Amino acid sequence: MELRDIEIFLTLAELLHFGRTAERLHVSVARVSQAIKKQERGIGGELFYRDSRNVRLTPAGHQLRQDLAPIYQGLKDSMERARLAAQGKTAVLRIGMINGNAHDLRRYWETFRTRHPQWGLRLQNAPFLDPFAGLRRGEIDMLVTWLPVLEPDLVVGPTMFSDARVLTVSVDHELAGRTSATIEMLGDFQVARGTPAPDYWAETYMPLHTPRGYRIERGPEIETTDDVFALISAGETVNAFPAHVARYWSRPDIVYLPIPDMAALDFGLVWRGDAENDMIRAFAQVVRDLGPL
Repeated sequence: MELRDIEIFLTLAELLHFGRTAERLHVSVARVSQAIKKQERGIGGELFYRDSRNVRLTPAGHQLRQDLAPIYQGLKDSMERARLAAQGKTAVLRIGMINGNAHDLRRYWETFRTRHPQWGLRLQNAPFLDPFAGLRRGEIDMLVTWLPVLEPDLVVGPTMFSDARVLTVSVDHELAGRTSATIEMLGDFQVARGTPAPDYWAETYMPLHTPRGYRIERGPEIETTDDVFALISAGETVNAFPAHVARYWSRPDIVYLPIPDMAALDFGLVWRGDAENDMIRAFAQVVRDLGPL
């Protein structure tokens, strides 16, 4: 079994969802399915029960997961230690980003690397579904996310930036010819629905009601940003993104309208309190010293 196939199996065994597994590993759903079928042929039995609604481990799948997980983690740790040694680094700070504007924040990355050449810094995408799971699994050390975060096991650090809001509609939408939008307009259309995520956190991004009390209807459930854009392009939903999305995701089928009366989103650092270490404290200090954008 190839290392990548082991990773696919273990991720699917954790998430029990082909689409979310593909998103986390940045591969297609077909690649996930192909890897699992290949493993099942080699073993001679099913590793997962699957139907149109559920994916569950079989007894053989449970056994394989139990046996493979420590072996795979050991291999990953060994490769990482060798890679760091080759670079003269002693450790790597892994920062997950729900936002997509890493280039805007480069002064933080550059300052950290200059102050602490003994440590590496790795940036990676973080999903907006189950947003804090990566921290809790130990896959990332810090998370850049919109605030507030009210999780008892997580520490909220300094704010990095605030971003205004833009309404995203299809190019042939009835609002597309306008120069701006209002929060009240959200009550006239469906917005996409992403779960799981804490209610308070999701509602900071998209409130349940307009200021006048009209319900903002949730439409189809989505799993990725690509899903959101597909629904918007088809005219099925609209969405209120942070303004940086308009700069980083310019598309011919999408129009972005400023929403001046919608509160900006504050984005800041979050980490696990029981995992705090010198690297985390050092990066948080960099952000405090430089201040928000």
